Amino acid sequence: MARKAPRHAEAARNDQALLEAARSVLAVDGAHASVATIAARAGVGIASLYRRYRSKDELFQHLCELSLEQWVRAGEHGLAHEDPWAGLAYYVTAAVEFSGGSLGPLAGSIAVTDEMAARFARSDELLGELIERAHAAGVLRPDATAMDVSLLIEQLAKSPLMQQLERQGRDDLIEAARAARRRTIAIALDGLRAGHPPLPGEAPAPELLTERWEHQP
Repeated sequence: MARKAPRHAEAARNDQALLEAARSVLAVDGAHASVATIAARAGVGIASLYRRYRSKDELFQHLCELSLEQWVRAGEHGLAHEDPWAGLAYYVTAAVEFSGGSLGPLAGSIAVTDEMAARFARSDELLGELIERAHAAGVLRPDATAMDVSLLIEQLAKSPLMQQLERQGRDDLIEAARAARRRTIAIALDGLRAGHPPLPGEAPAPELLTERWEHQP
């Protein structure tokens, strides 16, 4: 048992490094991202990677499961806030910061596993509770839906400035870029508060996001 613990810890560290690397590489290369490129960016040997995962799809499915677990934790932590607005703001901020680059480019290119589907459902459930609670408290604009918040997060998470600075190796500017993104998040959050004019058009349907994950072999 003592021998397994260090290996388990190393696997968890490698998973986190791979998840962060995959988000960065997929943001640039899309679904055609090379596993070798992701592994190199994460500092993980390609041979050891394929000893653990049988295929590129299996690796990407596992990374999606890990990513969705972060969404679930963000929702749970948001609901743990007594203040409904603070809880929703925490969720949006956390989701934008950890989903930078996101795994969205994989949508439709891999089959959705049962674990992915379960975490998708749980994440949606938690966001729905955050939205319902904020509406009940009168702090969230009444016409804002869970889909509006999800789309807002997806757009804010795409940070061309961050990606460009990372590609250029401008580590001296990364923290300033993160600070600027936090200001942008705060501006966007203010637009979700109650008291604004009605939003244009009809609320987007959930299918706008979910149907893109239908596997196209």
